[in-house]
Amino acid sequence: MQLMLATVPKFPSMKAVIMPFRSCLSALTLTTTLLLCSVSLAAEPVNPQVELKTNVGNIVLELYPDAAPKTVKNFLQYVKSGFYNGTIFHRVIDNFMIQGGGMGPDLKDKKSNGPIPLEAQIAFDHGLKNEIGTIAMARESNPNTATSEFFINVANNDFLDPQKLADGDPVQLVRHGEAKLYRRSEAVLLAAGYAPFGRVIDGMDVVNRIKAVQTDAIGQNMNVPRKPVIVLTAKILKNPITPKSIDQQIAVKPAETTSPAAPEPAMPAQPN
Repeated sequence: MQLMLATVPKFPSMKAVIMPFRSCLSALTLTTTLLLCSVSLAAEPVNPQVELKTNVGNIVLELYPDAAPKTVKNFLQYVKSGFYNGTIFHRVIDNFMIQGGGMGPDLKDKKSNGPIPLEAQIAFDHGLKNEIGTIAMARESNPNTATSEFFINVANNDFLDPQKLADGDPVQLVRHGEAKLYRRSEAVLLAAGYAPFGRVIDGMDVVNRIKAVQTDAIGQNMNVPRKPVIVLTAKILKNPITPKSIDQQIAVKPAETTSPAAPEPAMPAQPN
């Protein structure tokens, strides 16, 4: 009689069990990481928004890195480092612009980073102009000298946009709505323009209050607000807001005060 021997089942080795488990765990980890990254990327705004909290009210800016990548990067570096906290709007001219980002209440210049290349033409080609509500970089007469100072346009300052020059010397250039003749060497600097890199998407009523303040000449500084307009903090918004047009901002919260138009300088010392 044949005896039926019990068949002993063969169990997989521990290595065979652990390897698939590790593979599953790796796949799960990778999937989770990708999901987290996608959520993070989705939450990252394409156009960063920066809130300037001032002693007059809050201004929210939307920045456009596609139009002025180096300028936006430069501005955000100053925001992240806290550089703008405690600075003032030191130059205010109604019907022109309000300028800040470089001085404290004592009117002493803060030590800034190195200058950046001018991106006025790139911004212009992307549809950004020096018009009401846009923010641009101030500079000296040399085009590539912008550092930390910025200005917000409170008028349509198209003469600050880059212009094409005709051949010849002298050359005709439009300034303040009038065509004038300039030496070519001077016209080249003027025609380079100023680089807008964002716009006010909330708080234009605050900008309008600032543009209307009383100003004085203090030392070599012209158009200095009598009562300091201080940027208390500048921060990147983690939760972006829905942008408002200039008309929407003014209609919702109209400016409280107005003042007679200040004469426009033939060539602003700053933005320069």
